Amino acid sequence: MKKTLIAMGVLGAFSSLAFAASNVTLYGIIEEGVIVQKAKHGDNKVELNSGFGQGSRWGIKGVEDLGNGYSAGFVLEQGFNADNGNEATSEKAFNRESFLYVKGGFGSFGFGRTGALSFAQTQAILTGWAFGTSYGASSWQSAIANNFSRMDNVLSYATPSFNGFTGHVMYSNGLTSDSEKWSDNNHYYGIGIKYQANAIKSSLIFEAADNKGTKTELAAGEAAKKPIYVINYGLEYNLGSWTPMFAYQFAHQNNGRRTHMFGLSASAQVAGGKAMLGARYVFGKDYAKKVGANEVAVDGDVRAWTIGAAYEYPLSKRTAVKAYAGYADSGKEWKEVEDVAYNGYQVYLGMRHSF
Repeated sequence: MKKTLIAMGVLGAFSSLAFAASNVTLYGIIEEGVIVQKAKHGDNKVELNSGFGQGSRWGIKGVEDLGNGYSAGFVLEQGFNADNGNEATSEKAFNRESFLYVKGGFGSFGFGRTGALSFAQTQAILTGWAFGTSYGASSWQSAIANNFSRMDNVLSYATPSFNGFTGHVMYSNGLTSDSEKWSDNNHYYGIGIKYQANAIKSSLIFEAADNKGTKTELAAGEAAKKPIYVINYGLEYNLGSWTPMFAYQFAHQNNGRRTHMFGLSASAQVAGGKAMLGARYVFGKDYAKKVGANEVAVDGDVRAWTIGAAYEYPLSKRTAVKAYAGYADSGKEWKEVEDVAYNGYQVYLGMRHSF
């Protein structure tokens, strides 16, 4: 009888725990594959690659109803390398996202570590490019582009939807640290508008980093870095079986790079899977001292184009096989850069499992 009562007590405790934690979800993605690539003047390389299409990660997310239309939630997400088990970012427990937020009739406000408006994670609003910020040389954030990634010390606000329009504001008090006085921290500022209604999805994003934090790291006589400005615009139109997309980026970088990038892409349902095709062209000026893997000095006009195709076929609701092929070629000052994002090709075959 005593053992029965103990057993019932234990079961009751676990039942209460399950009920209390019913709004918390454990999730993740594991992607692993083989990539074959060759940069201009470089060697053919064959290697196992983790997260080429979708970064391998695990996470915990939850939400609590506060009543009266308000809720509080969190996202904790850790990236890892499936090929060796290492952390994606050394010594950072939740490198992809560590975010706490409140939602209500006023919109959504949150803070922590997350991705920029033009990158990834829960606060991102980038549109207009079928490959998004993944797939190697075809990523909208590859080396030929200009981008902001994940950031620490973020404050983020999104308005409620007004006839399909939402406004988004993001600020980082220090991209990696805000322990110095305010003027010595490297700050990020982002503002964007997103429209999503019926078959149309579109976004316009302005982002800047003031590079204030670099002043404390400069050697004697070295000039301070100037701010970075980037504008991204994207447009998608869902036609049912396929979705054509257009994307544009203007970048004004601290090192003197000024580029325009145009992208045309599409996604479509083909033979039970999803196919993606995209091409983009970049032109402008670059005054960088180092570009690419071979540290080529650049001082003048630049141009580049890339083309890529990918196919994802679901084996089940959680498991899919993926294939990708991409090619990049550059001209003028980027002509001899030994990097597959500028010159070279990539071929990938892998599998993704989500839980």
